[in-house]
Amino acid sequence: MKILIIGGGPCGLGAAWRLNELGHEKWELYEQNSHPGGLSASFKDSENFWWDIGGHVLFSHYRYFDTVMDTVMDKENDWLYHDRSAWVWMENRFVPYPIQNNIHRLSKETFRSCIHGLLDLHAGSNKQNCTSHTNGLKHFGDWINAGFGEGLAQHFLRPYNYKVWAWPVEELSHDWVGERVATVDLKRILDNHLNDKDDIGWGPNSRFRFPKYRGTGAVWENIAAHLPQEKMHFNAELKSINIKNKTITFKDGTKKEYDLLISSIPITALSQMTTDLSLATWTAQKTENALTQQNLKHSSTHVAGIALKGETPEHLRDKCWIYFPENDNPFYRVTVFSNYSPYNVPDIKTSWSLMCEVSESPAKKVRSNPEKVMDEIIQGALNTKLINSRDEIDHTWYLRMEHGYPTPSIERNKLLFPMLKEFEKKGVYSRGRFGAWRYEVGNMDHSFMQGVECAGKILYQGEELTLWYPGVVNSPHPSTFYN
Repeated sequence: MKILIIGGGPCGLGAAWRLNELGHEKWELYEQNSHPGGLSASFKDSENFWWDIGGHVLFSHYRYFDTVMDTVMDKENDWLYHDRSAWVWMENRFVPYPIQNNIHRLSKETFRSCIHGLLDLHAGSNKQNCTSHTNGLKHFGDWINAGFGEGLAQHFLRPYNYKVWAWPVEELSHDWVGERVATVDLKRILDNHLNDKDDIGWGPNSRFRFPKYRGTGAVWENIAAHLPQEKMHFNAELKSINIKNKTITFKDGTKKEYDLLISSIPITALSQMTTDLSLATWTAQKTENALTQQNLKHSSTHVAGIALKGETPEHLRDKCWIYFPENDNPFYRVTVFSNYSPYNVPDIKTSWSLMCEVSESPAKKVRSNPEKVMDEIIQGALNTKLINSRDEIDHTWYLRMEHGYPTPSIERNKLLFPMLKEFEKKGVYSRGRFGAWRYEVGNMDHSFMQGVECAGKILYQGEELTLWYPGVVNSPHPSTFYN
């Protein structure tokens, strides 16, 4: 079989890695950019500051993924290891993340409101506690109220989730949550309050590693470098796919034949590029023109790098990233990027960096002028005391990604799953962060393993656990499945 891979991000590289590992020689990878990595690429600006496309951290649900990482990068010399130090900035103070375990750090009024909400749940005023079952919950907003109470919902969870998703919580499903949100333990919260204790250890990324040099993109550049270079093709932008004739055409006019296709481009773009009439007709009939109605929702991401002069301020030296639920700033998260590696800046003694993320969707508009977006971000950094003066800024860096987050909307699965199955019947495997459109398995390790498992399915009818069983791979001990 001649297998073509479209996309050189984590998913495409995962598929190529596994095909090569299994000795299948008839494969080729095509990437529209001049570099690998996709949304996980990194960039060096003209002043020698490095930037990622958002706040990536490398942690793993898979032993297989860890083994690959240790194959392409030296465990001792190429990595820096960090204990997560995540915070929330609200009420003019830093509160340790997850905030639901640290509400004793908020004002007395807010603490009282949150505790009252939790006590109402505990007393049974809301019988649908999401930590035990989800029957009757219509959307993510219901899930928040049922599991966290009105206080936490009002003060943090609702405003923050709107800022990060750029869609109202009433339009999101709650099926994706899994390990992504810490549930509440009232006894633990009260113990933290009584003992004045910060509770910061929760979550799968409580310890993570980061490349010492060249940002997150170094990982994917190294993986690409370990693959047969004659099979890797860059600056190859796809134009159309003819499923009936099993050919793909690139914008420069080049045509390639295939037996099977693994695609990691957004499944919406994949559908639009397909010239096979039967599939186009199927898409229109089955979804009732859902694609044009934006039922497969996504949000865009504005990434703004602020390169700063001097040393990192003392109050930011111990922080990895910070969440921002309030409206005196446009960003939902800021990463102290120079804390990830001192080599992300030219000289850590005289420079440091912040990386800010702003979400956008039709439900949450952002200015179209990058200069105005950056100006609002800088003002937000001043408002939240990340910086003291615009004079501290050496320069800025900006990138807008149209596809930032695949939104787990209420109608997503009903639309998505038949599309994935129908493409597969026709020899096209749509996988990856936006190829499969499943945020719950859209991290770098998930996306890489979607490619690995897809290759295994094609060659040996292996199981695609990551794509179809997120609850399994996101369980506390998923590496059991990948020895």
